[in-house]
Amino acid sequence: MRGFIRLAALFALTLTTGSLAAPVVKVHPGGVHDIVITSNNTVNATKPAPATSSTGPSRIKAVRDVSTNGQLPLALINNLDGSVNAYVTGLSSNNELVMLQPNGQWYYPTADPSQGTPQPINANIAIPLGPQGSTTNVILPDYISAARVWFAVGELQFFTVYSGASNGPSLVEPSAVNPSDPSAAVNWGFVELTNTEEGGLYANISYVDFVGLVLGMSLLSEDGSTQTALGLQSDAVSVICAALAAQTAQDGQAWDDLCQVDENDNPLRVIAPGDFLSTNPTAFNEYFSEYIDAVWAQYENSPLTIDTQAAAGEVQCTVQNDLLTCAGDNRGYAKPTASDIFGCNSGPFAILDGDNAVHYAVVPRLCAAFDRSTLTLEGGSVQPGLSSADYYQGTPTNHYSHHVHMHSIDGKGYAFAYDDVNPSDDVNQSGVVADASPQVLTVTVGGPSTS
Repeated sequence: MRGFIRLAALFALTLTTGSLAAPVVKVHPGGVHDIVITSNNTVNATKPAPATSSTGPSRIKAVRDVSTNGQLPLALINNLDGSVNAYVTGLSSNNELVMLQPNGQWYYPTADPSQGTPQPINANIAIPLGPQGSTTNVILPDYISAARVWFAVGELQFFTVYSGASNGPSLVEPSAVNPSDPSAAVNWGFVELTNTEEGGLYANISYVDFVGLVLGMSLLSEDGSTQTALGLQSDAVSVICAALAAQTAQDGQAWDDLCQVDENDNPLRVIAPGDFLSTNPTAFNEYFSEYIDAVWAQYENSPLTIDTQAAAGEVQCTVQNDLLTCAGDNRGYAKPTASDIFGCNSGPFAILDGDNAVHYAVVPRLCAAFDRSTLTLEGGSVQPGLSSADYYQGTPTNHYSHHVHMHSIDGKGYAFAYDDVNPSDDVNQSGVVADASPQVLTVTVGGPSTS
């Protein structure tokens, strides 16, 4: 799930599979009619493609200072022994749908309005990486938003759909949650980024939807400093799958169902529980129920303090008439479900038009506290307040997020929607790198370099 606003579902094509009932999901890639289009795997342009293609700079082999004109150098390091392709997707500074070609120029996908099904993109959009240990240097020719840099051991399939005469086409991306997606058997992953003139670069390694191909990144800033998010250990998918299977044996919940394997039973990816619930809505029923009741009982008798880390400062919240009510907030919070907690964007955690600044600040801090199970711990009456060492120590908890962080080399990674919520004096758990004048964004595929 991106940290960007995406297009709502355009189609509801039927997913026909019985695999999700099995303890481990075996993928079986299908065709265009097996694609399931949701807000999680689409990007919508608000402008059609230009009449002529960009004549931007060709791909170059040396990194240079281009921070002042919107161009962003990428250094892509391949630490895998195999063929790896990179893809770049996003929206241009004019809100046109763009993909990067190997020659360094934007490709502007189109969609035929006469077609009722997704249309494959057959242009040359795969950027082959060099052999194991090599670095491939490319440059994004202009500012970009809602972007992803994808990496795949093999080839990914992208599609477009028509979204109206006044809009551009909508990009249909590979879906991790759909075991019948045309790219389901490919081992892939991505980093998310946006690079604008106003805000500079913001990038993260996202595990909000799934854990797949292992990636790490670093950002060189204009002052010579470097920010890093080293990513997961090289065998993380297998290790996390084993840990979740052990957790299922312990509590009987559907943790092992989050693991997808190929036809030879090799683990491919681990699906986040919120995404898993989108196709298995009865999973994790009542998982948090006793914990939620305990939280409500505790804060009927004593206040919960939410540090908004903003102008509102610390706000006091108490349970009144079965709603958690916070001072200055325009509305209260009902008891969440497991889906609300894992997704952080539904039920009491949905942010609506007209919600005020206090509400905008409380939602991420409250949902993060539920995912990390810190609300009933000693010191948990201030959120965020406890250090990252206290996260996931309570029961029940988000074991997916817990194991993502446990098997990250530096503990960082965006494992649920508000994983960037942390006390002001503690490490940012989310693995974000950001800078107003980025010089080079380096992404490593297959684990960190050993040299």
